[in-house]
Amino acid sequence: MKKWLALAISTSLITGCSLTPWNDAPADADVAVITVPENPVAEPEDVASEPTDAETQIEEEVAVIELTPQQEADLWQRIRRQLTFNAPELPRLVSQRNWYMKNPRYMERVATRAQPFMYLIVDEIERRGMPLELALLPIVESAFDPFAYSHGRAAGVWQFIPGTARHYGLEINWWYDGRRDVYAATHAALDYLDALQKRFNGDWLHALAAYNSGEGRVANAIRKNKRAGKPTDFWSLDLPRETRAYVPKLLALADILKNREDYAKHWLPIENKPYLAVVNAHSQIDLAKAAEMAELDLDTLHHFNSAYNRWATDPVGPHRLLLPIEHAEKLQAWLETADSKELVQWTRHKVKSGESLLVIAKQYHTTATAIQRANNINGHIIRAGDFLLVPVATRDLDDYNLSAEQRLVSKQSQSRGAYKVEHDVVRGDTLWDISREYNVNLRSLASWNGMAPTDPLRPGKTLVVWLPQSEKPSGVVRSLNYKVRSGDSLALIASRFSVTITDIEKWNQISRQNYLQPGQQLKLYVDVTRLNTQS
Repeated sequence: MKKWLALAISTSLITGCSLTPWNDAPADADVAVITVPENPVAEPEDVASEPTDAETQIEEEVAVIELTPQQEADLWQRIRRQLTFNAPELPRLVSQRNWYMKNPRYMERVATRAQPFMYLIVDEIERRGMPLELALLPIVESAFDPFAYSHGRAAGVWQFIPGTARHYGLEINWWYDGRRDVYAATHAALDYLDALQKRFNGDWLHALAAYNSGEGRVANAIRKNKRAGKPTDFWSLDLPRETRAYVPKLLALADILKNREDYAKHWLPIENKPYLAVVNAHSQIDLAKAAEMAELDLDTLHHFNSAYNRWATDPVGPHRLLLPIEHAEKLQAWLETADSKELVQWTRHKVKSGESLLVIAKQYHTTATAIQRANNINGHIIRAGDFLLVPVATRDLDDYNLSAEQRLVSKQSQSRGAYKVEHDVVRGDTLWDISREYNVNLRSLASWNGMAPTDPLRPGKTLVVWLPQSEKPSGVVRSLNYKVRSGDSLALIASRFSVTITDIEKWNQISRQNYLQPGQQLKLYVDVTRLNTQS
């Protein structure tokens, strides 16, 4: 009888004593069991028996390595081995699969974007015991673009809308948008998906449909089919067109990955090991300072931490940063010896007469709350002559290319037409009204300005409007509110601002048959280069 020897080969993980791993690896992820035959013990020569034909036959024993999915070299293969959903050969799914197959460059771009984050996502899905198909969902949602923003006000790789994001604990404010925090949003998205599958009795296709279009809509579709005596599986439900394509997109991706050899080789390999580590600064930190101490390019650091809207983390947190492991170790080493005052730069501001916290905050690109916290101010009262410590950026704000301000500047500068007009928002303006005024598409107008069509407008905000060659503007158009004075008429106002009476009627939904009242507010869109300054 042959004897077998079990050898355990342990792998090591790159860790830093102060770094926070995304999650502990599964218990069986570090050990591969290799079985090899033990050398047979030779019998003494004097008692050797005559060998039989079978015993004289040379046997070659081959060592077989049984790898767990977690031990695969390629992360896609780790996912592939754990896919469980069925992909029925239905037209809706086949068409989506064909699209992906015909667009290999798209798949390559997606894999490149996914590379830094995918290990983190897969690790968390496995820890929760959820289907590995969910790791592919950010491809459907955002093509793994952390700055993705949809016409439905959804943001981040998991495309959370504001209400759902806040419900699942993601903060959204001037400094920070948790929807774009890949670490936080992944946990929130999996919480949400888990709640949905429980809501629909473990039916993951219903849960995915609800993630896209809302659980109420899916529940209503199920009830409708039940009343009509129809099947209630996903494929039988009457759902919005987008949702009817959404689930097949995910299933098509999983099917392509599962049958990788048969379909295509569009999945660029991703090494199956941690790429990013979490570093917690524990107080507000300038992103440029963090990049300097981590010896990392600022744009790269900000890309991995796309939730931060400004030049620094939110004063009240989080102060968590995702960095490539070697750079995370350098930043962590510096943080262990640095004083919290070194994490941002400070300036001493002498309060002038008439200044408020809001005015000072705007001057230094921070918030009134941040100044209050830094100076232990409970209220909003400050006195002329007082000195305040104010946190300020260590670099010129133009250097923070991925901050909200700089991304907007870049977005608005992209040429979308022959002529660019700037429109200053006034109280009461809506994107719909402005699109009608300039005769442009509502969604296009929103996109030019990094917004969704339903986003509210803040007075003072400047929008760009791109016009075709046929709509050449004669100057710079500005919107303003005009307060009617005694003796004013539509003709007089039109002449003063070089517009037509018809325009004023259209902008204000009034008729020239109506009398103007002193104090009445009129909205006007005027070419400031043609104003009648003599009137």
